[in-house]
Amino acid sequence: MHDSLVLYTHPVSRGRIARWMLEETGASYRTEVVAFGPAMKSPQYLAINPMGKVPAIRHGETIVTECAAICAYLADAFPEAGLAPPLAERGAYYRWLFFAAGPLEAAITDRDLGMEPNITQQGRVGYGSIEAVLETLEIAVSAHEFIAGPRFTAADVYLGSHIGWGLQFGSLESCPAFADYWARVSDREAYRRATSLDDQAMS
Repeated sequence: MHDSLVLYTHPVSRGRIARWMLEETGASYRTEVVAFGPAMKSPQYLAINPMGKVPAIRHGETIVTECAAICAYLADAFPEAGLAPPLAERGAYYRWLFFAAGPLEAAITDRDLGMEPNITQQGRVGYGSIEAVLETLEIAVSAHEFIAGPRFTAADVYLGSHIGWGLQFGSLESCPAFADYWARVSDREAYRRATSLDDQAMS
């Protein structure tokens, strides 16, 4: 372990996504668990992430926040792990990585908060309607073994985490396509290691 790569996280947070991604890279990293409340809003942590949220990573002098950005960054920083397609083949990879970060998360959050747009408002929100988002996603995860094609990538870490959490906590309606995709992407040693580490941090 060394200090050049640091994960700032909490085991009950989106930091689990970043942990999984780090385990997929095989890189050595140090973990700093940041408690919710004053610690996360302290001047020391706000210097890392002014939003006062986890996760964040520091890699040398580079700081990255936002889970999708962390996944994309780590895939590029550790190319030997093979977690991003060649540049010429990244269309689907970028599309679904940021589909999950934008339309999917926004649509589910709005519905959970009782703020679904009506028919006249749907043109003003990036996702249109949650029905359109979920239909699009169901087709996408059924098209290939993994979301960007035949190989597992960082996009599967990020999108898969959203689907896995949605199925676990009921914010996403279960259907065979989602359940099958989650079973495929979570059947990985890196996912099991990351889950074990975060579960240990909770005890």
